[in-house]
Amino acid sequence: MLTDRQEQILRIVVEAFTETGAPVGSRAIAERPDVAWAPSTVRNEFAVLVSHGFLEQPHTSAGRRPTEAGYRYFVDDLLRDGARREAPEIELTFDRREIADAIRQTTETLAEVNELMALVSAPPLESEEILRIELVPLSPQKVMVVVITSNGNVTKRQFEFEQPVDAGLARWATGYLNERLGGVPLGARMIRSRLFANDLSPVELSFIEAIGTAFLEPPQGDNILFVGGSRHLIGSGSGEPIPGLDQLMGAVEEREAVTRLLRARLGERGVYLRIGHENEAVELVGASVVGANYGTHTRQLGSVNVVGPVRMDYPRAIASVRFAAARLSDFVSDVYA
Repeated sequence: MLTDRQEQILRIVVEAFTETGAPVGSRAIAERPDVAWAPSTVRNEFAVLVSHGFLEQPHTSAGRRPTEAGYRYFVDDLLRDGARREAPEIELTFDRREIADAIRQTTETLAEVNELMALVSAPPLESEEILRIELVPLSPQKVMVVVITSNGNVTKRQFEFEQPVDAGLARWATGYLNERLGGVPLGARMIRSRLFANDLSPVELSFIEAIGTAFLEPPQGDNILFVGGSRHLIGSGSGEPIPGLDQLMGAVEEREAVTRLLRARLGERGVYLRIGHENEAVELVGASVVGANYGTHTRQLGSVNVVGPVRMDYPRAIASVRFAAARLSDFVSDVYA
């Protein structure tokens, strides 16, 4: 347990190092107008903080800089005292009911406000209702099934048949599927019973069975991840290089592993942080992730995250993801109401 003075010195070092990237010396702290300690006192406290693993000295004549453990102590204090941290200037105005548009705006805004990479995961497609189904002939023997959900997401599947598909059969199937499946959640168990009516003719039944996987199997494009501001990491706005940046960018580009990782955190409440080696994925051990989940009162649907160097502006990141997650929660609660 640190004393109040040690906590204050640690906070000063973290904030100063975050701003400048330069180790902080005892004299620089002692000369601050809000500090009444001599340089020797600060040096003694430095020694204690180093022994606890919260600070380190790059070389003998240098000042001190925070370690990952020092950042963790600092952000834990921020999270305990979150009420005093105001959100940065963020404007998120969602004027449509399409969740994809709201998430895209959130991603771009978070990236710019923090000058970091933003990752926002969309709700799983199976949580959305079927709004409209369209059958689009691509050739005499090939049909594309387009499913549009209530939140504006679109999935497409192509089906090829041995014989040409009758145009009248395709038109009938479009009307039949919209009547039977409209308003049904995409991943609902009831789809199978709704898909096959008892009075279907053998030709109709065979056609619906052939394209049924478009509705019965997990939809392609699930777990969509929106990414913004990756340029801030490549030319890191903080000037802080991120170890293993190529691996990190590769994982983000592939989407699947990062999305799975974010999904695993949907059970967490409030703002969560992973600093450097606290990250479960090896691609992220050189970075920090600050995130918060959003959803309805009954279900978490996705998460809002910023990713950057370990030396990042944590107060800004925490406040901004908390604010953005709250705004998205209000939005999706209205959409899913």
